[in-house]
Amino acid sequence: MTLKKLPFVFILILNFCFSQNKQILYGFTEIPQTLLLNPGGNVRYKGHFGIPLLSHFHLNTGGTGVSIYDVFAEDGRDFNIKFRDAVNKLQPNDFYSTTQQLELFSGGFAFGPSYNKNKYLSFGLYQEFDFVGYFPKDYAVLALEGNQSNIGKPFKLDHLNLNADILSVLHVGYNEKVNGKFTYGVRGKIYSSIFNVNSTKNKGTFTTVNGENNIYEHIFNLDLAVRTSGISSLINDDNYDFSEDIKTLRKRVLFGQNLGLGFDIGFTYQINKQWYVDGSLLDIGFIHHSKDIENYELKDDFTFEGIDPLFPESNEGQSANDYWSELEEDFEDLFEIDTTQTQYTVWRPVKLNASLNYAFGKKKLKDCDCLAEDGGFLNRVGAQLYAVKRPKGLQAALTAYYYRRIFKGLSAKATYTIDPYSFSNIGLGVSANILGLNIYLMADNFLSYQNIYDAQNVSLQLGLNYIFKNEN
Repeated sequence: MTLKKLPFVFILILNFCFSQNKQILYGFTEIPQTLLLNPGGNVRYKGHFGIPLLSHFHLNTGGTGVSIYDVFAEDGRDFNIKFRDAVNKLQPNDFYSTTQQLELFSGGFAFGPSYNKNKYLSFGLYQEFDFVGYFPKDYAVLALEGNQSNIGKPFKLDHLNLNADILSVLHVGYNEKVNGKFTYGVRGKIYSSIFNVNSTKNKGTFTTVNGENNIYEHIFNLDLAVRTSGISSLINDDNYDFSEDIKTLRKRVLFGQNLGLGFDIGFTYQINKQWYVDGSLLDIGFIHHSKDIENYELKDDFTFEGIDPLFPESNEGQSANDYWSELEEDFEDLFEIDTTQTQYTVWRPVKLNASLNYAFGKKKLKDCDCLAEDGGFLNRVGAQLYAVKRPKGLQAALTAYYYRRIFKGLSAKATYTIDPYSFSNIGLGVSANILGLNIYLMADNFLSYQNIYDAQNVSLQLGLNYIFKNEN
């Protein structure tokens, strides 16, 4: 494996990642964190608080196109052939993303008239990492094949498209049960950015044609930009002090230097005793980056014939290292990258959840051989639609689920999800309430666990809360 392939090996490894869908947690009303997915969900307890740093951990990682196994499997095939096949298979709209969340603290309580506490206030603070990047197809082809075999082909520079955020979110939510049929909720959010790297507005092409004064003529149409915040002050500090950097990062967790605002909305509507619909829109908001900014821009249009960027053969008397060093010096003189501190705004990835649900099966009482009319339904089935807005359009998933209240204090939910990455994503979640302590564990894509390296996505959620139950 040559050094020029290393960046793309890294990209393929990152391809083992996924989006932000929490299809198992959504609608699991015993768990307080469902209010983060639908602030208008049903609330059946009078209060809760999350065990600090343990109430909710979420990791969701996966992607489209190829898996790690496609490239690194020990199947007797040459690595270079498998690597080239993977690059050829991947397309510019194939993406890779990773989402991680850690709840630092959370809580909530019901309030309202003493006979009918139909309002619920929830609050908390969580840290989130969110990365999405699209496969830079033409960059990879140019690095692998060079331009000699692609004369006249315009390599599209907009294939470089990514955004990475590390932030904290302070939130307060309001939930009200208006009547027996309709519940709504809203949640306000203050975003505190810790880091951001953003490169989603790239344009231009690079084309090589047969030249007149040299073998080849190179046509550059460049409009590239990488915007960063929160990084420059750390990496450009000559007097590096790890403890001081940690203190700086801690200060950014709550009301840090780059702030934003957002909100969530949601509802639940009970059609009849057994059918209901619900839905939500999440993260309608933005972060304005105004401090610790360092942007890199490269904008130019020109034609150049001064170099001949052909990969050298070993018998030409020039080593690859000598060739690339000379080429690097030429390009440093050729391209002038502007560094700016221009402020910028990044919109949050808006998410949609919607579901149609049917509940059935009453608990049967042994002493009278009759149904417990006030005990609720034991089973529930339904379908959920999820979508998230990304730089190149919507990413969507459709989930069918079965929920079962096994016995008092123990519930389970099984899901089957179809999305751009897999048609066989089966998940399972379990929630247990023991003396007021709520414990839950959720994971999906079980069919891929027999060969985890061939999985398109993996998701894990777990947490601990204490719940104050209603008297009735």
